[in-house]
Amino acid sequence: MKILNSFLKFIRDLVKFTIQVFIVIIIVLSFYLAFKGDNIQKEANLVQINLTGAIMDDSKILKEIYDIKNNVNIKGVLLYIDSPGGGLAPSFEISMAIKELNQAKPVIAYAGGSMTSGSYLSGIWAKKIYANKGSFIGSIGVIMQGSNIEELAKKIGISTQTAKAGEYKEAGTMFREWTLKERESIQNLVNQSYNLFITEVANARKLDINSKKQWANARVFLASEAKNLGLIDDISTYFKAKEQVVKTAGVIEPIWKEKSRYEDFLDSLSAKTASLILQNLLPNIR
Repeated sequence: MKILNSFLKFIRDLVKFTIQVFIVIIIVLSFYLAFKGDNIQKEANLVQINLTGAIMDDSKILKEIYDIKNNVNIKGVLLYIDSPGGGLAPSFEISMAIKELNQAKPVIAYAGGSMTSGSYLSGIWAKKIYANKGSFIGSIGVIMQGSNIEELAKKIGISTQTAKAGEYKEAGTMFREWTLKERESIQNLVNQSYNLFITEVANARKLDINSKKQWANARVFLASEAKNLGLIDDISTYFKAKEQVVKTAGVIEPIWKEKSRYEDFLDSLSAKTASLILQNLLPNIR
């Protein structure tokens, strides 16, 4: 009898343990599906790329762009833009990647909020650019800024010690006023960056570079004026822009690839973090 009771207790404990393990597996699987596997689509033929927040690190979006370029199932792309811009180099990197992608499959850009500065540069090689009527477009210019805390440092008793090699190695320092030669050097760099920027825009959008004072004086335009200047193709809505992607791609049964909640969360987090430190970038194009 004692042996039987021990055996039954073992069975009950085993069943209880099995149920607990099963519950844990269900919970873990639920979280996994919620964050990683929701809306999985193996045969999607259209995809949206989001360019939001400050442009600082281009690695994630570049991987996304080239993965889409190499995906034979994807026939069309919507590039959704809501960004104030960012660094010159990463903006150019994204711009060139979009140009390559558009040569492989049609890319339609849509400005849902701001398509300014570096984010405008990033999207100029799309086949068409559409914008929300209330969106901000343009801000085509370059700026390099630096603080001068010399007087503050003197008041609180801070002095610097510097060992350098190269006449311009200290150019841009915040601990004193820039010398005339340093300022001229920085201004020359800004001018070269600006010319590179506007030449790229003129080529992509087929604009007269001799009229740059009209469209490349760092002004921000509403969509209607941006359209008149040739910076965008038309005013639209998000859903009409998506319809344009479907039409341009020529797909009969459009299936949009959807991101998981986990990916959306990471995108939102990285965009907010980048925006917080954009002001410290040097140089910025805006």
